[in-house]
Amino acid sequence: MSSLLSALGGHRPEQLPVWFMRQAGRSLPEYKAARKGTTILEACLKPELAAEITLQPVRRHKVDAAIFFSDIMTPLVLAGVDVDIKAGIGPVIENPVRTAADVDRIVAHRIEDASAITEAVRLVVAELGERTPLIGFAGAPFTLAAYLVEGRGSRDHLEARAMMHADPAAWHRLLDWAAELSGQFLNVQVDAGARAVQLFDSWAGALSRADYVDRVQRHSAKVMAAVQGRVPRIHFGVGTRHLLSDMAEIGVEALGIDYRTPLDEAAWLVPGVPLQGNIDPAMLAAGWDALEAHTRDVVERGRQAPAHVVNLGHGVPPTTDPEVITDLVALIHEL
Repeated sequence: MSSLLSALGGHRPEQLPVWFMRQAGRSLPEYKAARKGTTILEACLKPELAAEITLQPVRRHKVDAAIFFSDIMTPLVLAGVDVDIKAGIGPVIENPVRTAADVDRIVAHRIEDASAITEAVRLVVAELGERTPLIGFAGAPFTLAAYLVEGRGSRDHLEARAMMHADPAAWHRLLDWAAELSGQFLNVQVDAGARAVQLFDSWAGALSRADYVDRVQRHSAKVMAAVQGRVPRIHFGVGTRHLLSDMAEIGVEALGIDYRTPLDEAAWLVPGVPLQGNIDPAMLAAGWDALEAHTRDVVERGRQAPAHVVNLGHGVPPTTDPEVITDLVALIHEL
């Protein structure tokens, strides 16, 4: 069994498994060369290109898992929703979802053809073989809904947080639809050979615990239930220390921890749950001595959990020197 799958099963393999969020892309010169002349959403839907980008960091860094190259918006695009990703802005929704009528309009969209995803995953799995698993990827319902309601990324998600209270029925219909979409997207990847999945809730940290439990949690649980018993499930959110116990309850084999919460504290908050994380991405540019000391501290704190998958506490910054990542993987494997 691979070291990643062993750790996700609650065991401690001889060698610490490591992979990085956003390891595929941005910081790699070979990614920039491959992506030339295509938008990110186009790249996600070209099977050979998506497969190549997924595999690049495995070849270069010798990480213990590939993360499928995709975007939180990809299922929306497959369902025919009018969405674009603009440089310097991020996802932009042409017609934001603000009313019950808007919800009626959006929930009529369905994924009819996911063959591009199936083919990309099959290409990746064929090269990876048995030793290196592919992790499937999807955005959590709240994060999808936050983009749909706000129309673009937001610091405080005022429109989304207002809507969940102003029209709870419309809000739950929107998130139920988003959960179906994400669950279907994960199952397509698992059907094609992904051996674990991660659900990203990029914006859940903006919520109070009461709002998360009452208005979001059940929908994330629906996504995880869609792949229950098929593959190990990892859940990751940003700024979610106050939600970790609730996130663990939705049905997961492991929790991703962002860089704000030390792993020994997280292990105390969610006892018995394997943890993933949580090297501060800023340390990748802080010089080797600082990065090594920080990494050793993260690994030591991670010993409080039943198992530990080393990762960053968020994604690889685009300015990162790829050689630093390669050296970091070698260090973690020594530890």
